[in-house]
Amino acid sequence: MLKRTCRLSRAALCLGLLLSLAALPARAELKTDIEFAKVGDVSLTLDASVPDGPGPFPTAILVHGGGFTNGTKQSYIKPLFDPLTQAGFTWFTINYRLAPQHRYPAPVEDVERAIRWVKDHAAEYKVDRNRIALIGESAGGHLVSLAGARGRGKTRVAAVVPFYAPHDLEFQVRQRNALGPSMTALFGLTELNDAAWKTLREGSPTHYLKGGLPPYLLIHGTKDEQVPYEQSVRFAEKMKALGNRCDLYTIPEGRHGMGGWDAAHPQYKTFMIDWLRRTLDSVKSR
Repeated sequence: MLKRTCRLSRAALCLGLLLSLAALPARAELKTDIEFAKVGDVSLTLDASVPDGPGPFPTAILVHGGGFTNGTKQSYIKPLFDPLTQAGFTWFTINYRLAPQHRYPAPVEDVERAIRWVKDHAAEYKVDRNRIALIGESAGGHLVSLAGARGRGKTRVAAVVPFYAPHDLEFQVRQRNALGPSMTALFGLTELNDAAWKTLREGSPTHYLKGGLPPYLLIHGTKDEQVPYEQSVRFAEKMKALGNRCDLYTIPEGRHGMGGWDAAHPQYKTFMIDWLRRTLDSVKSR
């Protein structure tokens, strides 16, 4: 009986130790200001968070917002850093060239440069090349949506998560009946005419939609005052009509910017991580 009790005690101790280890925060190494491309005299840099362990790990490339004219790899998108770290993802947050100094298609080309660089350096950063997701917010959401739709070969990814993205710039401008500073800066447009509508159309993710695209998860608040919630509703409908998977996670009463969501809707982070795991694991299992 004494021996049996000791065995049970050791088993309980081991179980307790395993549970304690599981509760510890995930460990990862953060590497900063790594140059992933140089375009002319502009050095494009990223930060990389790499989990402990052998890998390869599911991976996310993060793209900040800022109206195409401001922001950095450490702004706006930052609320997603910790959830991805705790979930055991390798993740990268990137800088890209900003307007008006660098007009379209410069920023989306920089996102595509980052995708190629991540795949080329997969072994060094424990990246699973087949399980790479793009995640972006606002202007960055537009860029990841566009890169996901344009992607092929080395720029194709396994999943795309745009937060409150303007997927259809022509629709956005027609609703406001004004270009606004971001569209003027990004495209150099000064008036609404046939040429301007064509430029806006061709700079929109909706212009590139076709069958066979990677799965998309759209996350958007119903009270967004900058990018109407209808943008995501319309985009999801168009994606599904082409036979693509496109899920929409709605933040009731949510305004523009995830920084204000945590008090009332912190569960969006858990939903995103769960969606990414299921989606990327389904790619791994093929």
